[in-house]
Amino acid sequence: MSAAPEPRLEQQPYRWPVPPEGGWTADDLDRIPGLPPHTELIDGSLVFMSPQRKFHTRAMWLLESGLLAHLPADLDVDREMTVKLDRNNRPEPDMLVYRAEADTGADQTWYAPEDIVLAVEVVSPDSETRDRETKPRKYAAAGIVHFWRVEQGPDGLPVVYVYELDPALKAYTPTGIHHNTLKLDVPFPLSIDLTAINQRRP
Repeated sequence: MSAAPEPRLEQQPYRWPVPPEGGWTADDLDRIPGLPPHTELIDGSLVFMSPQRKFHTRAMWLLESGLLAHLPADLDVDREMTVKLDRNNRPEPDMLVYRAEADTGADQTWYAPEDIVLAVEVVSPDSETRDRETKPRKYAAAGIVHFWRVEQGPDGLPVVYVYELDPALKAYTPTGIHHNTLKLDVPFPLSIDLTAINQRRP
């Protein structure tokens, strides 16, 4: 006697959200049901994240640990929180340093650009154009003073490209390319050993 076959689960086709006329708004991002984690809004369009590489995860851990070790008391750091730049743009930096007074509690889903001291993007193959061009341009236009772009070097170690806002141009000016050690005086004094990316976490 054979066992009865198990009933097949019917897969429901995924229904992509249909944008309203004029595109989605920053406030819609909290109301659209079923969005994948880390969905961004760029120019009124939803942008979905691909699975991240190990380098991305390790670089985020390294930078977060380094920032937390040097943060002044009036600042804090978060990973993957959105910033409501304007009506049609709510990107999600990989990491950001913000004024601690902007923390409204566990249910918070976004920050205002004036609360952000530093935005950090760790570049992935599927996000190169957004991380190198689109998002930095928007962060600068919104007045975020400091921006870091992190890329994987030929040796597998992070290379950190550091930018500071030129307020007259509302555009970023490069201030340094950092290998092995990230040592800065602004937005606050810090020193991070970039070669520690593959060390075991404490």
